[in-house]
Amino acid sequence: MENPSTPSNFIKNVITEDLKSGKVKEIVTRFPPEPNGYLHIGHARAIWINFTLAAEFGGKTNLRFDDTNPVKEDTEYVKSIQEDVKWLGFEWEELRFASDYFDEMYNRAVLLIKKGKAFIDDLSADQIRETRGTLKSPGSNSPYRDRSVEENLELFEGMRAGKFDDGAKVLRAKIDMSSPNINLRDPIIYRISHTYHHNTGDKWCIYPMYAFAHPLEDAIEGITHSLCSLEFEDQRPFYDWVVAECEMPNVPHQYEFGRLNVEQTLTSKRKLKLLVDEQHVDGWDDPRMPTISGLRRLGYTPEAIRNFIYETGISKTQGVVDLQMLEHFIREDLKLKALRTMAVLNPLKVVITNYPEGQNEWFDVENNIENPDMGNRQVPFSREIYIEQDDFMEVPPNKYFRLFPGNEVRLKNAYFIKCNEVIKDEEGHVVEIHCTYDPETKSGSGFTARKVKGTIHWIDASQAVPAEFRLYEPLIKAEESEEETEQTEEGEEKEEKTFLDQINPNSLEIVQGFIEPGMRDVVSQDKFQFFRHGYFNVDSKYSTPGHPVFNRIVSLKSSFKIK
Repeated sequence: MENPSTPSNFIKNVITEDLKSGKVKEIVTRFPPEPNGYLHIGHARAIWINFTLAAEFGGKTNLRFDDTNPVKEDTEYVKSIQEDVKWLGFEWEELRFASDYFDEMYNRAVLLIKKGKAFIDDLSADQIRETRGTLKSPGSNSPYRDRSVEENLELFEGMRAGKFDDGAKVLRAKIDMSSPNINLRDPIIYRISHTYHHNTGDKWCIYPMYAFAHPLEDAIEGITHSLCSLEFEDQRPFYDWVVAECEMPNVPHQYEFGRLNVEQTLTSKRKLKLLVDEQHVDGWDDPRMPTISGLRRLGYTPEAIRNFIYETGISKTQGVVDLQMLEHFIREDLKLKALRTMAVLNPLKVVITNYPEGQNEWFDVENNIENPDMGNRQVPFSREIYIEQDDFMEVPPNKYFRLFPGNEVRLKNAYFIKCNEVIKDEEGHVVEIHCTYDPETKSGSGFTARKVKGTIHWIDASQAVPAEFRLYEPLIKAEESEEETEQTEEGEEKEEKTFLDQINPNSLEIVQGFIEPGMRDVVSQDKFQFFRHGYFNVDSKYSTPGHPVFNRIVSLKSSFKIK
């Protein structure tokens, strides 16, 4: 695997010192996704950081599902997350679920009640929100805050036994309603939810809140370095409070790194789910989606994504990465791997009038001029071919070097042809052009008598294979792109920004064209560089035997440069 280590960063420095001082003996990290959606490019950084840092120091990483909210969770997400982590090239030490620890979490909550550190509150969600205060003003105590330990224990057991309706009561930590950190203003740690859980079934009707469960999970698993993105920084005091007050024998420590945001890309799972639910996209794996499965279907490779993340580094600051940087790495990864072939996406028929009827020949063509080890292939040629409509103009502008009446161009890997006649339909549209070829100009013959300035690609019409091409552009308009932040359950209360107006109506164009006959039997995830068009991937969803569908991964050129 490329880049098996991380560049110099503050977390690596912490780990180095912790090992040197003897504070920890072995590094244990975890990647802890909530199974409420598919992973996206931002998660790829979190995966890479947790797995790579642990491996770099001979440690281990668990894959753990923070499945504390069954209302939003699904086994589909559990399966997709495991597939994505493996596809990116990582293997976890143990597969864990937060729900594996529900009994332990319940017991720790009971301990808090007995210590006078938690109480049952009858206030509604709206009332709790109203009494929470603001960044500038303190909150106010709940009228139920001073219930006795005995009453709180009895009510909590009643919650577990299913005696109360959803929302009727919650268990809150008792900390400080005047704290400048709102996360310490008696946060909810348990709520009632009569919902079937994918892992525990109907055993529970109360579930721990994420912010309470997460530090307990880390402590139970012996996580030494709890690595998370920067939006959880304000949650760290509560994280430490839970570990200390619940008297956990293992004491993990949380460290925050800057979240990966990519220009013209949404990284909010709620927004991505809305796009799927309202059918603005073709599912979670739509090639326009920034999900790992979407990038895979588009044609990205795990190597390209890992190299991209390595280059972006690890820091404590938020920022937005240029989309062209991500595209740069897939070009770099594919330039020596992909076969370089010809495809015509918007065909225009060409008849070479002086080429013998019924005759065809085969040209021996390099598969990748930069990688001779990829060998050669045979490409057929005959009297009728297809070229791109854009490669012909009846009345060309200045410095147009492709085909037009009276002009001569080179057919890539074949001959010079000259346009002599234009055939139009009744509406005046060009439907066919007639040319002549010069047999002395065969590619590789060493012909130097004259030069041409234009070279165009083509497909032999007699053996052309029909294909569909899907040309993708970013789903989000450039002028409307924004930095996204993932929200915890409490953060979902924040008003959602309208973002559907940001969708690019031209994010997908579907065209029908032709490919070389040697590509007839391509299969899902085969990748090619099509001359002048860019890099393409065989779509995993819509391709069928003999009728391939190609997704354009990226165009051939970019102005972006790695400094």
